[in-house]
Amino acid sequence: MKNLKITVNGVVYDVQVEEADGSAAPSAPAAAPAPKAAPAPKAAPAAAGGEPVKAPMPGTILDVPVKAGQSVKSGDVLVILEAMKMENEIKAGRDGVVASVAVSKGESVDTGAVLVTLN
Repeated sequence: MKNLKITVNGVVYDVQVEEADGSAAPSAPAAAPAPKAAPAPKAAPAAAGGEPVKAPMPGTILDVPVKAGQSVKSGDVLVILEAMKMENEIKAGRDGVVASVAVSKGESVDTGAVLVTLN
């Protein structure tokens, strides 16, 4: 066993390190299973001349307070997206009518996924 002094961010720590004998293979952390491929984002049914409102970051849909056919004003909340433990309100950039809603509560989305289409 070796005693070492290690400094981290200006704080000195005394640590003991055990030496492994050369007979055993060095222990390596077990490889994590490969992550599953994310499903392809759903294509929103784009209405002719519709403007897609896309996810600015990956996250989970917490709420969708609008429905297809609903009139919205600029600044109205279309979707609430949780990302990095923060609730982000995705708002309408202009007045319009919700042509389609492409996501539902609890769904995970990637950056650029279409959330809502406005006419």
